[in-house]
Amino acid sequence: MANQESSQTISTLQQELEQTRLAYQMAVEMHQFKSGFLARVSHELRSPLNGLIGMHQLILSDLCDDPAEERDFLGQANQSALNLMQLLDLILDVARLEHGSRQMQLQPLKLGQILQEVYNLTHLQARDRNIRLKLLPIQEDIYVQADPKWLQQTLVSLLDTSIRLTPEGTISLSATVQPETEQVTICIEAPYAASLWSEPAQILSTQALPTAPNTPAALSPGLALLMHQSVIERMQGRLEIIALPSEPDSNANPTDATESTRIQCLMPLVMPETDLA
Repeated sequence: MANQESSQTISTLQQELEQTRLAYQMAVEMHQFKSGFLARVSHELRSPLNGLIGMHQLILSDLCDDPAEERDFLGQANQSALNLMQLLDLILDVARLEHGSRQMQLQPLKLGQILQEVYNLTHLQARDRNIRLKLLPIQEDIYVQADPKWLQQTLVSLLDTSIRLTPEGTISLSATVQPETEQVTICIEAPYAASLWSEPAQILSTQALPTAPNTPAALSPGLALLMHQSVIERMQGRLEIIALPSEPDSNANPTDATESTRIQCLMPLVMPETDLA
């Protein structure tokens, strides 16, 4: 009997130690991200600001061949200004959440409905890039505790970035329930290297991901990850980027392998017995 109790105590201590280790690792990673927040924000704002200044300099230097070209430059300058405003609004919204001046509206949400809306908002973009976006079926009665606007916006942004990072192949969106931890794991799996989410060492000298003309500005993966982690934490969740083991390509040389990434968003599960009325 004493041996059994001792084994249970050791097992409990090992679990607590592992949980503490994971919590410490996540805290270190978040500190590293937040320590460079100002540099990342400055980097994000430089691209649309440079575009705005550049177009105005061309016009002020009388380098336009005709009024039509001048109008085109003005249109590009206006788009850069709109992109700049969009980035500022998003950054300020997340900052207000961190500061506490804006509160989230946490409530039970039917996860299947949220994921279907996310799929509807992103599948055309994936198709335009010849990428297959696959939504795997999930249970009808899965509910998570989250803010509907922020959860949908975060998942759309994560998928949008994954689509831009994926050269070809299939991206899958799925969810699994973990009753023992009272959590739901929302997964995005895509065939690209997880290292693409990491910030480069010389952040101010790097280029942002390319975007199509006349489209809203997109955050770089590094700043997007920082902001999404912050948002998910405000909903008592956790966001992780995991590098999956490389798998050989059946249509290519057996020694070749495709790198893959799993984005895991762990959200609080609303148990079935909870009153959702």
